[in-house]
Amino acid sequence: MLPGLEQPNRRVLANGAELVSLDLAEAPLVCLDFWCRAGSVFEAGSESGMAHFLEHMVFKGSQSLAAGEFDRRIEALGGSSNAATGFDDVHFHVLIPPQAAPEALELLLDLVLEPRLEGEAFAMERQVVLEELAQSEDQPEEVAVQQLLAMASPGHAYGRPILGHREALLAHEPEAMAAFHRRLYGGGRCVLALAGALAGSDLEARAAEGALASLAPLAGSPPLDPLRVQPGERRLELPRLEAARLLMAWGQPPARDLHGVMGGDLATSLLAEGRRSRLVARLREQLQLVESVDLDLHPMECGSLALLEAVCDPDDLPAVRAAIHTVWEEVMAEPVQAAEWSRIRRLVTNSYRFGMEAPGNVAGLIGTGHLWGRYESLEAPLEAIDSWNPETLRAEALASLDPRRACVLEAVPA
Repeated sequence: MLPGLEQPNRRVLANGAELVSLDLAEAPLVCLDFWCRAGSVFEAGSESGMAHFLEHMVFKGSQSLAAGEFDRRIEALGGSSNAATGFDDVHFHVLIPPQAAPEALELLLDLVLEPRLEGEAFAMERQVVLEELAQSEDQPEEVAVQQLLAMASPGHAYGRPILGHREALLAHEPEAMAAFHRRLYGGGRCVLALAGALAGSDLEARAAEGALASLAPLAGSPPLDPLRVQPGERRLELPRLEAARLLMAWGQPPARDLHGVMGGDLATSLLAEGRRSRLVARLREQLQLVESVDLDLHPMECGSLALLEAVCDPDDLPAVRAAIHTVWEEVMAEPVQAAEWSRIRRLVTNSYRFGMEAPGNVAGLIGTGHLWGRYESLEAPLEAIDSWNPETLRAEALASLDPRRACVLEAVPA
């Protein structure tokens, strides 16, 4: 058992909605985190950008809350709020002092489950979303990453921008958004996660008897299309790009495969986490070919992605690619040494343990896990790390990062 952490309490309401809670004895705050299977992967063709647009519209008021009233009242209670839309899901969360949590919970559920979607506010917020899209399209680094995703996952929702396409956004209407909300925001597709200073409160009972229980029952998601990364190469010239970028993407196990995900975390840490990692030491410290090199694992439900980004001079791109291939060949040719294995296990383990100290991180972990039917214990990621050893890491997780199997994009200044 992780120090100070029990297993979360789970309750399934009659409508299929789930309530999961975990008391953190030392936490000074409470996190209320509402999760829903309503990310961009669930958009129909004409609904491009609808999931993210709806996230914006939720904060424009509900049937009983005026525009901006939610934020003002949460701030007056000493709390803060935010939301995020991803490929797979969307969540709305509040960080609040314990004594104010009951009122904040009522406000949060009212806001998310009963959005007003009023016509004038809809038109105004559409312009905000369009401006956000324009800013994204004006950032050459973001354009390059989006191009890589489109190349790596052609025909899959992960290859399409979460912000949506301009033509579709211009065509969206409040009635269509209301239908999108009814289709996806319901029992069986939603989880409310509570974490923090819960001891002695009736917050869980309030949540189970309130607006969460009034949700219409909806069946869970049909199977999602698996992600299959398509290898390939492309060179892209981008105006205003200050330095060249080598971008590479590999398919990795889906989020439900905890063993595979933790193996990917260990492998990417060995290659590019810290100055002593293989790629950083070779490309930046020894050869001085790059300004930076990062390799991050992005766990997702249809299939995870390992994404590499190396920033360098355009003339150095061939040498950078060659050095990456050489480093990978060296990794595959020689056993991982004990000191290196100890370092990466410590990095990955500590990252998880430290994350368990914050109510927001805990609520996010148990919320998204239960949303997708992953009910492992909180120790499961640590146990999954222990299921790897240097030999299996090299034969499986590191082997999956073969540069010849990557989707590669060279972005250069125009």
